Amino acid sequence: MTDTSNAPTTTNSETRTVQAGRVQLAYRTWGGGEGVPVVLLHALGEDGEDWRGPLLSHLSAEHRLYAPDLTGHGASDWPGAYGLEQQRDDLAAFLDALALDRVALVGHSYGAILAYLLAQEQPSRVARLVLEEPAPLRPLAVPLEVPERPAGRLLFDWEVKVRFTQERNSPEPDWWEQLADITSPALLVAGGPESHLSQRDMELMAERMPDARMVTVEGGGHLVHEERPREFAATVGAFLAE
Repeated sequence: MTDTSNAPTTTNSETRTVQAGRVQLAYRTWGGGEGVPVVLLHALGEDGEDWRGPLLSHLSAEHRLYAPDLTGHGASDWPGAYGLEQQRDDLAAFLDALALDRVALVGHSYGAILAYLLAQEQPSRVARLVLEEPAPLRPLAVPLEVPERPAGRLLFDWEVKVRFTQERNSPEPDWWEQLADITSPALLVAGGPESHLSQRDMELMAERMPDARMVTVEGGGHLVHEERPREFAATVGAFLAE
């Protein structure tokens, strides 16, 4: 971590950095509407660039959009410690550093998990919650194998994957129970049978949240915003506009 101040600094024409508690995070920002700020949280192994596409053009007229590289990814710090609660707290520190008191969170996969962990920890801070293909944090019938690092250069710290696999196998019970503490309206976007995740589990997650519903974008699979980008953008935009 090279910058100890909270003032954002520009690293190129599109990417900025900000000190967020223990880490320095890179992020991009677009738009400037008067609607609630929207924070876009990418999947494991991706970065904020993953959100480029119809969603940005669909939302940027009404909302200021922020897309950070999560801790251990892309141009953000790789501190070596990546527990889900640490990642959640890094996200909260990112919001603090940019004075974003109340936001809409849009998360995909791993980013969706961080979004709902923050929404249950700080419910008043989340105005609306969009979870694209989230995994439930409950013990798995067949535990996942902790993977070995692949050869070559990676765009993220492999320890993120290792730690996440360990926590998927032995999740904290509160992570499932406290879905009931999420007070914001929530939309779960499922990709249908092409996804490797259980669609029934997503239905159970939606049922557990007080104000949630699930929609299925057929043919989206696990990558709805990539496989069905216009349908995804329209679905998210309509939900945020409610």
